[in-house]
Amino acid sequence: MEYSSNKQEQARRQPEQPRNVCLGLINKGQYESFHLASTASCFTKCTQSGNEGCNLENLQRYWLEFEHHLLESQSGIVNMSFLKAAVQNVSTNISEDLFFSLTPSQVPGQVTEDEREHPDRVRLPRSLFESLQSNRSEVLLAITVLDTSPGNLFKGPQLSLEDGSRVLNNRLVGLSLGGISVSRLAEPLEITFSHQHLPSNMSLSCVFWDVTKGSAGDWSSTGCSTELRAKRTVCRCDHLTFFALLLKPILDRATVQFLVRISQAGCGASMIFLAFTIVLYAVLRFYRQRFKSEDAPKIHVALSMSLFLLNLAFFVSVGHGPEQSDATCWVRGAVFHYFLLCTFTWMGLEAFHLYLLVIKVFNTYFGHYFLKLSLVGWGLPALIVFGTGSADSYGLYAIRDKSNVTTLELCWFREKATASALYTTVHGYFLVTFLFGAVVLGLVAWKIFTLPSATAGKGQGPNWKGVFTVLGLSSLVGVTWWLAILTPLGRSTIYVFAVFNSLQGVFIFCWFTTLYFPSRSAGASSSGTGRADQVHTMSHE
Repeated sequence: MEYSSNKQEQARRQPEQPRNVCLGLINKGQYESFHLASTASCFTKCTQSGNEGCNLENLQRYWLEFEHHLLESQSGIVNMSFLKAAVQNVSTNISEDLFFSLTPSQVPGQVTEDEREHPDRVRLPRSLFESLQSNRSEVLLAITVLDTSPGNLFKGPQLSLEDGSRVLNNRLVGLSLGGISVSRLAEPLEITFSHQHLPSNMSLSCVFWDVTKGSAGDWSSTGCSTELRAKRTVCRCDHLTFFALLLKPILDRATVQFLVRISQAGCGASMIFLAFTIVLYAVLRFYRQRFKSEDAPKIHVALSMSLFLLNLAFFVSVGHGPEQSDATCWVRGAVFHYFLLCTFTWMGLEAFHLYLLVIKVFNTYFGHYFLKLSLVGWGLPALIVFGTGSADSYGLYAIRDKSNVTTLELCWFREKATASALYTTVHGYFLVTFLFGAVVLGLVAWKIFTLPSATAGKGQGPNWKGVFTVLGLSSLVGVTWWLAILTPLGRSTIYVFAVFNSLQGVFIFCWFTTLYFPSRSAGASSSGTGRADQVHTMSHE
């Protein structure tokens, strides 16, 4: 008995172990200011996934049930730094839509329709309340604006913190109507979130917290649509629950790695077919003596060589990690830049040669024609790279997402290089060749499709031969590169660009074989783009 009493005395003297609020059990069902504040402290405490001191499922359920507490207790206003909430009786017999402000620093309240005065707001359609008139004349409306801070609460499996995906401004908007389950609205409600201009590599999507997904819930976009505007986003959803805007990098780590794999596969296939093109030209040059005096196949092969070496430089650049000396990375960046410019230049020269062949036609003789083209095709990029390298512009380049997390590193223009060097020698150079090639290809297409109708009369079917000719010429002037202009539209256009652009070498091989190995029927019945090409280029020697 004495031993037992001593143990009890020692137990009373030991300090009481602190209770862990972040397990989500202590404050369960209690929503006084003290309980709300102590539970909110878990927003910043639960910042590491797998933290044993936090139970995300219980904590998320606590905040989801807060609106039910508001409706049951008919609490008027909650005004705390992290939580703004209001409950209001709304008549079901209304003549117009209702608007409520969602300004983070203010308690939600009914406002006018003026969008400029209240950029953050929710519009509840009149039809929503009319559908309830048969059951009640008034209904309680609860509106909650919750700031969850950067942490793991309400992130869900869909968001990867390492890739910078997150809830925009960590803000959730909750809507509840008299404890009624509201879904499949004929006219959706509208929630407008204001924000600053977003980087081009980020995307926004309207979502709601779906408690049925997984064990703890996850974000879902079912029943919601997203309308992007300059400095605000409008979410339209057909139900009531907790809503948010998800901010996700278009090029997160997984996307970048997948794009690299696609590009490597496409570039590998292109290199094989470009090698076939070069070997095929060598064989034809050996067996067909007239090939030695023709310029067109020489230009095609020069483009094939530059594109082959560009793909090879790409493999070397992305196939080696950052564990290399600055000098080695400088050389790799310069080599990649050089062959990129060579590819752009030879595509421009293909357009120039096409212009002489189809548009100008007469008075197009140039002495040492191909030699002059080669000086431009290989020499001009060398001068640009020499000037860029003299400014110490090459080095390690990192692609990062919104949270400054590195998704890919390669040897290119170093991050501290002046933006003018990159935009002038890459974007500007590409823009010049793009515009010139587009104009020439447009004129050639116009001639191909208008000349036959003028000479043979109307009433003929589609000119499929002309269509295939334009497609073949498109591979020479670099139409696949033009898709880069569409990449800011979203992730799908980036995938399209990566696939088609990496396969340019395959397209060139197909055009080369079609041009110099035409079928008998094509050769007998057509004016023959290939034949005209050959006749024209022989005049340059």
